[in-house]
Amino acid sequence: MATHKLLLLPGDGIGPEVMAEVKRLIDWLDAQGIAHFTTEPGLVGGSAYDASQQSITDATMAMAMAADAVIFGAVGGPKWDSVPYDARPEAGLLRLRKDMALFANLRPAVCYPALADASSLKREVVEGLDIMIVRELTGGVYFGEPKTITDLGNGQKRAIDTQVYDTYEIERIARVAFDLARKRRNKLTSMEKRNVMKSGVLWNEVVTQVHAREYKDVQLEHQLADSGGMNLVKWPKQFDVIVTDNLFGDMLSDIAAMLTGSLGMLPSASLGEIDVKTKKRRSLFEPVHGSAPDIAGTGAANPIAMIASFGMALRYSFDMGELADKLDAAIAAVLAKGLRTADIKSEGTIAVNTTEMGEAILKELQALHA
Repeated sequence: MATHKLLLLPGDGIGPEVMAEVKRLIDWLDAQGIAHFTTEPGLVGGSAYDASQQSITDATMAMAMAADAVIFGAVGGPKWDSVPYDARPEAGLLRLRKDMALFANLRPAVCYPALADASSLKREVVEGLDIMIVRELTGGVYFGEPKTITDLGNGQKRAIDTQVYDTYEIERIARVAFDLARKRRNKLTSMEKRNVMKSGVLWNEVVTQVHAREYKDVQLEHQLADSGGMNLVKWPKQFDVIVTDNLFGDMLSDIAAMLTGSLGMLPSASLGEIDVKTKKRRSLFEPVHGSAPDIAGTGAANPIAMIASFGMALRYSFDMGELADKLDAAIAAVLAKGLRTADIKSEGTIAVNTTEMGEAILKELQALHA
């Protein structure tokens, strides 16, 4: 059995607390011989700045490039609000994404049956929801040039952001989305704004061409991104996999996340190209929630998003889909028994802290694996 090298970057705030629950899970998998991992810890974000005046060092970046996957916690907090812009905690994550060329961001939105009433939408709209947003992560308006603010005089300024996409960027993110759709319910929805944006015209054209050449077996539909946002709220279960650009993906994935009732419950994966020789791809897995410095150290943090992010690593980096399924089932079983951390607590449920939730999930996984 292969041994996989993991770089663990807990980061700031509640990051170390939720990462500890993933480490507990990794240690158990290792001890049982179910999977073999070696782990290295590293600093990122504010903790890295405190140690080195950098949000991530070259040495840590080298560790990330050599790892089979990076497991990332969270960065940031008011302690570092005044540090130089280039050294801000978030810059460490941006450098990881850029240097590792992590162009595909996967954001699942899953509504666990036990939490259906936590959504702002009606139970029948969200119960059983299981969709995947595939966001292009390294192109588009966030990275396009020119990107400037120009002083025009007379108290006037002009801000410019440039939306840029090349054919190859759209092709590669489309392939990731089509491949995911094939493994799910075989439906892909592409979202852009071809009615008012030239980049949307090209996006629509390229996705259509990739479908015709390589994925005729997958059902493809196109929606304008604003209409897609409306339909996510109106009837989200019509979707399976959604592929979109960096800007619209940023917004649509947050809409989809809140359909589930808790932004803090959701994992994510960021993937690079598959290496032709090794057949491996660089990858980073992180919870969607932030560093929550206001509850750091109190035991109130919910570790489910962090644990589920490791589950995505099992699925997408290590081809351990069956084990990932069991981990998902373990999370659902714990929630069905009424265990809740403070962020998802409701009347009639059982309050637990970070460690107790992690231990309960591991116990369910052990039972499923017995």
